[in-house]
Amino acid sequence: MHLAELPDYRSRQNPDAPCVADDDVDMNNAQFADAVQRAADTLAAHGVGPGDVVAVKLPNNASLVVSLFAAWRLGAAVTPINPALVAAEVAYQGSDAAAKVLIADQHADFGVTVLSPADLIAEQLDAHTMAEPSDDALALLIYTSGTTGRPKGVMLDHTNLNAMCGMVIDAFHLNEDDHSLLILPLFHVNGIVVSTLSPLLVGGRATIAGRFSAKTFFDRLEQSRATYFSAVPTIYTMLADLPPALAPDTSAVRFAVCGAAPASVELLEKFESRYGIPLVEGYGLSEGTCASTINPLDGPRKPGTVGLPLSGQTIRIIDHDGNPVADGEAGEVVIAGPNVMRGYLNRPEDTASTVIDGWLHTGDIGRFDDDGYLMLVDRAKDMIIRGGENIYPKEIESVVYQLSEVAEAAVVGRSSATYGEEPVLFVALNSGAVLTADQIFQYVQLNMSKYKLPVQITVLDALPKNAVGKLDKPSLRRSLTAPASA
Repeated sequence: MHLAELPDYRSRQNPDAPCVADDDVDMNNAQFADAVQRAADTLAAHGVGPGDVVAVKLPNNASLVVSLFAAWRLGAAVTPINPALVAAEVAYQGSDAAAKVLIADQHADFGVTVLSPADLIAEQLDAHTMAEPSDDALALLIYTSGTTGRPKGVMLDHTNLNAMCGMVIDAFHLNEDDHSLLILPLFHVNGIVVSTLSPLLVGGRATIAGRFSAKTFFDRLEQSRATYFSAVPTIYTMLADLPPALAPDTSAVRFAVCGAAPASVELLEKFESRYGIPLVEGYGLSEGTCASTINPLDGPRKPGTVGLPLSGQTIRIIDHDGNPVADGEAGEVVIAGPNVMRGYLNRPEDTASTVIDGWLHTGDIGRFDDDGYLMLVDRAKDMIIRGGENIYPKEIESVVYQLSEVAEAAVVGRSSATYGEEPVLFVALNSGAVLTADQIFQYVQLNMSKYKLPVQITVLDALPKNAVGKLDKPSLRRSLTAPASA
């Protein structure tokens, strides 16, 4: 079924069944379909039609889900914007995506019409607009932190989404009795695909939690009687470390998913043994519409691996020349399947170097064990994963280089017990220039989201170089853990 048709279908089949809830509203199928129809008519009245892009900058709530389906009803795509982005970042994404309108819960200087969630459903119009559903139509533009200093728009069409949802449904045996508790951001594909679209497609429901709090999470889980949720290692660490006296009722929960960053074997075992919730670890990329491997629910789950390839996808391990490596050897992970993105918006060269002959080149280094489970042994290039958020050093470095006093800048990851990793910045100044770490931080703070900000800035006379004159980031990483001089 095309996603544009889903709200009406659910409403016809069972109008009173629960559909989407958040901290403030609880909509049944008929109410959800009505909200989507009203929002679609409002968007159409503001000129949105097939091929257009609707930008949505909202916190996790039901209005964001309504916005998705309203845009799809019109044949338009959605680019979800992280609410934490600063004005310059929001403006860049909106401009790059050529967004026709912005849906936001507060004023934004965006250069186009800005609609609030209340505006979308304020009136019952008579248009009842709906475009002819097309599997080839662009559905989502998910912006990823860019290795070249600028985020890139990952183009996902309805074929990508339908294929990925089908894989998730099969892997987790989802049915109409399933109920997801969404705690991950809805500007990521995980939150959209795993916790929203997949349960809705099988007749289940989704409850969207607002801002995550470890102290209140299990209260919400018990109240909702959700059957599953998806989170990142940072969240599972917080939950596993709650006071021992806490003993929540988790009997309704069938499983939980862990992704976005590597999780230790100790963490997986600690969480599962304490709460009795099977925790399955997986792996995927936005460019692959979400997930490519998962530890099976109904088979051996192997901590330390990211599981088996999902049905419908093929994963290979290749060497530098693109040839398959011998069994058990490490190499680059490449992925093929109907979930592989259409490409990067406005970036044909990046697309051509990333998707080659239908194979998505991840940049991640991995190997298969004897049972075919994928093990990741190195990271994609220099990417830092802070609490499940991808941070590319180049993006921070590009902002720092805007300061005329800066000669060299390098960002590397430092381990963190809470967040997994955090970015730290090393800077060398031009001859005679004067600039303090505090001044650098203040500039970066004005131009970047809070989660991307370096937690430490060190100004050096010069940054280390390797034998060919390139910045030696490995030595900078080593300096973070090197013992202090006597």
